[in-house]
Amino acid sequence: MSAYAAIVWRELRRAWSTGGVALPVVFFLLVAILFPFAVGPDGRLLARIAPGVIWAAALLAALLPVERLVTPDLERGILDQLAVRRLPDAGIAAAKIAGHWLGFAPALLAATMIAAGLLQLPGEALAPLLLALLIGTPGLAALGVATAALVAGLRGAGALAGLVMLPFAVPLLIFGATAGEPGALKLLGAVSLLLVAGCPFVAGAAMRMGRN
Repeated sequence: MSAYAAIVWRELRRAWSTGGVALPVVFFLLVAILFPFAVGPDGRLLARIAPGVIWAAALLAALLPVERLVTPDLERGILDQLAVRRLPDAGIAAAKIAGHWLGFAPALLAATMIAAGLLQLPGEALAPLLLALLIGTPGLAALGVATAALVAGLRGAGALAGLVMLPFAVPLLIFGATAGEPGALKLLGAVSLLLVAGCPFVAGAAMRMGRN
């Protein structure tokens, strides 16, 4: 197994063994359960706002595991060990993004089908929503790892992560929630691709500064 595959596998295993998947998914479903109590039982209204609610819940759920993505590795010296092996920081960050997405996205997509039922989203609107999440979650994972690297070791990292991550996630939220409109999926894909391409370098630079 290559070093990068080992990092991906480690992130995936850690996500499932430390609650890195369960807590965000439970939070995501709780939002879907509580929202009908807040706006009432009007099925048409719930169906109309369901994509936006699901995307907002997914975005907030993605914030929960941010503190465990980089900080533990920095504190235990694992990033130093990887640097000694001459692995580029951007490559380490890219592997972390892949592992984080593999651990987070499938569970989120499965939970979305439950949330869509709770919010009375019609079946014909579910497929575009799932496709939008499939396209947008890699960008969300990349943003999560980059944010985790930027706030690693700082006091109040959890609160700072929200302040750093949420503004950059707004385009994903806008284009994801309007995935049924013409051109929205293409714009969502472009934003997600831009984040996946750029965030490993941001995260890599932040991890390098954190080691020094």
